[in-house]
Amino acid sequence: MLKRELIDTTQIEDGVLLELYRHGRDFMIVLGRNELMSTRMRFSEEQLAELTLEKLGKPSPRILIGGYGMGFTYRAAAARLGEKAQIVIAEISDTIVDWARGPMAELTGESLSDPRLELRICDVAALIDDANDGTCEKFDAILLDVDNGPDGLVRDANNRLYSRTGLGKARDALKPGGILSVWSAAPDPAFRKRLPAAGIDVEERG
Repeated sequence: MLKRELIDTTQIEDGVLLELYRHGRDFMIVLGRNELMSTRMRFSEEQLAELTLEKLGKPSPRILIGGYGMGFTYRAAAARLGEKAQIVIAEISDTIVDWARGPMAELTGESLSDPRLELRICDVAALIDDANDGTCEKFDAILLDVDNGPDGLVRDANNRLYSRTGLGKARDALKPGGILSVWSAAPDPAFRKRLPAAGIDVEERG
């Protein structure tokens, strides 16, 4: 029986350690006892992009993806978008990107060289703030997959993204008719209630 092999670790906050494991041909990124993502389970991350872009209905939008991870959401979006699209990714850890270019290069391929891509090593909240203060152009869609749902599992600082204030900032960082999409491992009734309070219409897809 194959055993999981620890490939690398990275600390993204004080006491917050992410681990990259390999099991045969599969990879997984783990936080404590939580498997945050795996090459064996990618469908829902891909659907985050597919469903958002289908609803948006624009061939060349400007979109913001919060969290690179293993790049499933990004690659699904890139495969669907036209050559004039702009894809901005905010990834908090440069080590995650190093993993994509190193141990998981076969999975990533040449996707990180896409001229439509702007990859930023930063908190996605900072780019939302930039769109609100005019430092950068607003977005047609914001896709958030930085936790296992709308709570700060990976980083306590992520909780501000899901607060009423944070949701209001995300709304204001969107162009008219824009879409905010949040990946969640399970329904979250409390979060669902906060969305209308922040002026955001809600549609749950599962």
